[in-house]
Amino acid sequence: MSIGILEQRRIEAAFARGLYEEMAAELGAERARAILSRAIVRLAKESAAAMAAESPEGPSLDHFIALQERWTRDDALRIEVVDRTETSYGFNVTRCRYSEMYRQMGLAELGAVLSCNRDGAFCEGYDPRLKLTRTQTLMGGATHCDFRYEVEP
Repeated sequence: MSIGILEQRRIEAAFARGLYEEMAAELGAERARAILSRAIVRLAKESAAAMAAESPEGPSLDHFIALQERWTRDDALRIEVVDRTETSYGFNVTRCRYSEMYRQMGLAELGAVLSCNRDGAFCEGYDPRLKLTRTQTLMGGATHCDFRYEVEP
């Protein structure tokens, strides 16, 4: 079994910190954050396309939901499902160890760029018909993250 996404993100964050600090020193924090954000969005789309290709029937909401185990492994996320239909899936994240990890690493200000930033981009790369609506995150100080996925016709 491969490592969980939480451990993968820890390794990536340690590396990204060094790159970000060097870019910020050279280009300024705002520009460095924008470059890092673009790179992470691109990588999220590529990763999602590869995961979609794993499904023998092609991308589907059921397969997408089955992939969630990779993100929740090692108690990385605690979720409460609030909606599940043929075309929608909604859940709240009540604990996010990704957010906790970034804070412990001294990267709270980059946590959203390193993780939350990926979620919508992941949908685009997985299946352009899959749309995410999220109005709040634990990373941003809310009581929970509200993930609402909808498959457009």
